Amino acid sequence: MNVDFDKMTLKEMRDLRAKLDRAISSYEDRKRREALAAVEEAAREHGFNLAELTGGKPRRAGTVPPKYVNPKDPTMTWTGRGRKPRWVQESLEGGKQLEDLLI
Repeated sequence: MNVDFDKMTLKEMRDLRAKLDRAISSYEDRKRREALAAVEEAAREHGFNLAELTGGKPRRAGTVPPKYVNPKDPTMTWTGRGRKPRWVQESLEGGKQLEDLLI
């Protein structure tokens, strides 16, 4: 893939950088999950769980269900944990309450 930066606007370059940052983060997260799964499997093969070997708490299975939904795009949800997504911030700045976004 050849990218001609001389022909791109500043906005296009910033958008490209944002996409690249997301792709790198996604790749790193995927590799981290794969490595953790491999280590957990190796521990199970030896009759342990990873927490027993590392002294940590066992990992909880499952995911947290979403608690909030974007009224403009129902495919965008948030569990209420961690950093607020941009659409939540924009809704709050637009005068909505967090309760208005509940599923």
